[in-house]
Amino acid sequence: MTPSLWTVLLAAGHGSRLARATGNTRKQFLHFKEAPLYWQSVLTMAAVPNLSGIVVVFPGEELTDRTRELESLKRRSLLGLRIVSVAGGLRRQDSVRQGLASLPADCDHVLVHDCARPFFSAGLVRNLQDGLSHEVQGVVPAIPVTDTIKECQGDVVRTTLDRSRLAAVQTPQLFPARLLRQVHDQALREDWQVTDDASMIERAGFLVRIVPGERDNIKITTPEDLRVLATPSIPPVPCTGLGYDVHAYGGNRPLVLGGIPIAGAPNVKAHSDGDVLLHALCDAILSCLGAGDIGDHFPDTEDRFENIASGILLSEVMDLARASALVVHHVDLTIIAQTPRLSPHKAAIRSNVARLMEIEDRQVNVKATTEEHLGFTGRREGIKAVAVVTAARVQG
Repeated sequence: MTPSLWTVLLAAGHGSRLARATGNTRKQFLHFKEAPLYWQSVLTMAAVPNLSGIVVVFPGEELTDRTRELESLKRRSLLGLRIVSVAGGLRRQDSVRQGLASLPADCDHVLVHDCARPFFSAGLVRNLQDGLSHEVQGVVPAIPVTDTIKECQGDVVRTTLDRSRLAAVQTPQLFPARLLRQVHDQALREDWQVTDDASMIERAGFLVRIVPGERDNIKITTPEDLRVLATPSIPPVPCTGLGYDVHAYGGNRPLVLGGIPIAGAPNVKAHSDGDVLLHALCDAILSCLGAGDIGDHFPDTEDRFENIASGILLSEVMDLARASALVVHHVDLTIIAQTPRLSPHKAAIRSNVARLMEIEDRQVNVKATTEEHLGFTGRREGIKAVAVVTAARVQG
């Protein structure tokens, strides 16, 4: 059976060194990518394939509000793993102990991570797992120290340390869950003061292995570190949508194209008003949004859409586009029919489509063609339309 792996995510710190720079907002709750900063660590942990769950440790005085916030984030993201919250303690090691107490009894291994390090990767966790063995009881990521480190007493240097023997340790750190609980109990009884869980394991006489850490896995500690949380301007992503629709002749709906009635044309069979051109255009816009097709949004099985003007459908699709920050740059429309003759109507169709979409006429092109008497359109059995939309989507 695959060992059960959980994470204790520490989000209970006070962040006193950043209080002035953040307006007394704890750093773990600073806004980052439309969520509190700790959520970035949750998202990364969720990408670890064999992770069973996460215990998020919040400040005791904020537990109720932060748990409510956490539940909202869970509903929005649907990560597919258990995420629970618990109140932390006065010291870091107290918060870890509270998190350990909330792990399920069948948890075999536990990752302990400070959410002030939001930029680690799921690959780093896999490296930690690869480093765990029967010979060692903890695995931690570390990077080489590049500065010269001196041991001082007051303002006097006592010795220069050999940096080849030094490493800067990061989180997450990986341990057998049962052992870490036992060592925390010992630390509580003997009143140990430690800065991370690896040092607690070492002090108890067990071996800890290091694996290569990540340079980007910095800890948000000083006001200067806050610059990395500034969201860079992300350019809009260009996208192209294709729409296609067909209607048969011989129905009871007068032919309408782009919202313009076509006098003397054959009637069409349709549930709505049968505007084949606007239907194709709606599909092209929905394609840019990755939002399915017109049938998903306005099914022909619902009575409320019977004989509805397709301009109304287009208006609702454009509302979806605006809500998703989609900016339409150009629309190219092609109508394929043997009859009726459409050249006299193209200018009116173009202007009306531009009006419905709230764009300029020059952003819309309308073409009409036949299929040289081939196929069902050539036999005057129906009409079809193709729409291509060129747009850009602003990223969150």
